[in-house]
Amino acid sequence: MKRAYFLVSLLVTLAVSQKSLGHQSAAILEGPYLGQKPPGIIPEIFAPGVVTTDGWEYGGVFTPDLKEFYFLRDGKIDKSQELVVFQYKNNRWHESIVSKRVGQPFISPDGKKMHLGKRYKERTNSGWSEIKQLAPSFKDIPIMRLTASAKGTYVFDDADRSGNGVLRYSRLVDGKREAPKPLSKVINTGKWNAHPFIASDESYILWDGERPGGYGDADIYISFKQPNGSWGAAINLGDKVNTKAWEAAAGVTSDGKYLLFNRNSGTEENTNIDIYWVDAKIIEDLRPKF
Repeated sequence: MKRAYFLVSLLVTLAVSQKSLGHQSAAILEGPYLGQKPPGIIPEIFAPGVVTTDGWEYGGVFTPDLKEFYFLRDGKIDKSQELVVFQYKNNRWHESIVSKRVGQPFISPDGKKMHLGKRYKERTNSGWSEIKQLAPSFKDIPIMRLTASAKGTYVFDDADRSGNGVLRYSRLVDGKREAPKPLSKVINTGKWNAHPFIASDESYILWDGERPGGYGDADIYISFKQPNGSWGAAINLGDKVNTKAWEAAAGVTSDGKYLLFNRNSGTEENTNIDIYWVDAKIIEDLRPKF
């Protein structure tokens, strides 16, 4: 009896030790971009086994200083979706749960706001503020993703269940927020246009949607600002990024080096949303030479 008790105690001790060691080793991530080897022009899964797993991970975004990485995932305990952050402290990345999902995160170019659709938080000396609401003119728009330029221009979507929602923008004019306006038909063509990203310098907009000539499900497109201030023709990012699967929610790191986006790596019957990244040269190769 004593021997059996000793063996059980030993197994429990070993199990706890292994779990502790596993958790510790998982936390030891050093170097830029969560210590990941940067990709080339072929998209790769971002931080496999650390961020991207067999579960659902979505909407990855770095802060402008590249020292925090936020994303959404299925919760590990009750399966409700949660907002997670990896923070670079003392030369290592550390993971923590921010909260349950309250919107798709986007960090403003100055790092002072975390946009969460039509809600947001402000950076304070002690962390992020409580959730605040955008102006009343945004109240009735079911925004999934809102991004902002360095000038404060918002570009955002409309979660229309019919697939006919439009992408809109709102500028700061003389310090005042203008009412939302739809982007041109160059962008608002086809169906399921969603999850836009406006470059910090406003030189291009990325978004995803379905339109003739695509590769299957939603593809990622880009439109470059023209010399006259209008938006140029929608350009499909091509078969290195887009596949017959669902690709969406693209964005570029603040240093301009990498494009992050989401892809359904599963099947129609078994959704598995993963975060991918690729060298942003794929954008520069499409940029027109004016």
